[in-house]
Amino acid sequence: MMLTQNAFYQTDLENVLNSHQKWNAIDGHSFLVIGASGMVGSFLIDVLMKRNTSENANIHIYAMGRSREHLVERFGEYMDSSLFDLVVGDVTQPLPENLDTDYILHAASNTHPRAYATDPVGTIMTNLMGTQNVLEHVVKHPTTRVMFLSSVEVYGENRGDVEKFDESYSGYLDSNTLRAGYPESKRVSEALCQAYIAKYDLDIVIPRLCRIFGPTMRLNDSKASSQFILNAVHEQDIVLKSDGHQNYSYAYVADVVSALLFLMTEGVSGEAYNVAVPALDTTLKQLATTLAEISGKSVIMQLPDKVETAGFSKATKALLDASKLNALGWQAQYDLKTALRHTVRILQARED
Repeated sequence: MMLTQNAFYQTDLENVLNSHQKWNAIDGHSFLVIGASGMVGSFLIDVLMKRNTSENANIHIYAMGRSREHLVERFGEYMDSSLFDLVVGDVTQPLPENLDTDYILHAASNTHPRAYATDPVGTIMTNLMGTQNVLEHVVKHPTTRVMFLSSVEVYGENRGDVEKFDESYSGYLDSNTLRAGYPESKRVSEALCQAYIAKYDLDIVIPRLCRIFGPTMRLNDSKASSQFILNAVHEQDIVLKSDGHQNYSYAYVADVVSALLFLMTEGVSGEAYNVAVPALDTTLKQLATTLAEISGKSVIMQLPDKVETAGFSKATKALLDASKLNALGWQAQYDLKTALRHTVRILQARED
């Protein structure tokens, strides 16, 4: 079944559309979504295209990714729309000169542990060189706003002095490791954003995303939460590859896209905002247990392989304080069990 034909998925799209109030700032404008076929980018595009269909919103979307095949496979239903264009390109190269858009969402990045270990140079350069290419493009082709998607991982390890990370926190990162490539390149990309704001007066907002799950995840995603979900989708026991005491902030992709649309109009340029849902703060073991309950299976233990181990985060407690975002007026809509149930049911339908 095509993803957008699923009733649960349609409900999720409608919930995001109904949660946003400032459509007047978005309708009639154009979006370049870089990393379009990823979990966040693809959901955002589905939301905007549904807005076009239901409200005749005239939002023009440019969906950018490295593989035409993947883009066509994911967005084939939109190919005949005059409001949708594919942009095939690698963000580590200069962006096409003929691209002039109102908003840019830079969501291109390796985002799972196996990729950090097997493509360490690509992980760093997609973040760092990719961000520079986006910002250089905006200097030549001014936009209303750029959104650089950063990560909870910029905070490093909790020093033991706080319960949750607010936007000013800085924890320990050992930069002289393979695994450091992802968080360090996100950190320096944020600094690069600040440099371009200072030198060129660009409008840039930096959402720092917690760990995300949802039905638009890639099926080769090696994050622990994604593997748990795939176990549940395939009606297998949930495989836990640690003692599961790691305590993290999570969010459903629908809530994340809702927050990004909110920040697109309400965020302050130059500011970073934690995007997380306190009700979804949980341990890996509890996450696995909840999915086992949903799927009627058990949680079992299994040792990780060497590549998985090399890509694992060393952080055992990474909870985000989302009060800065909430103070602007944004609130999440999904509890943990509902979000996981939607994810499993939609993914099962995708495979039918």
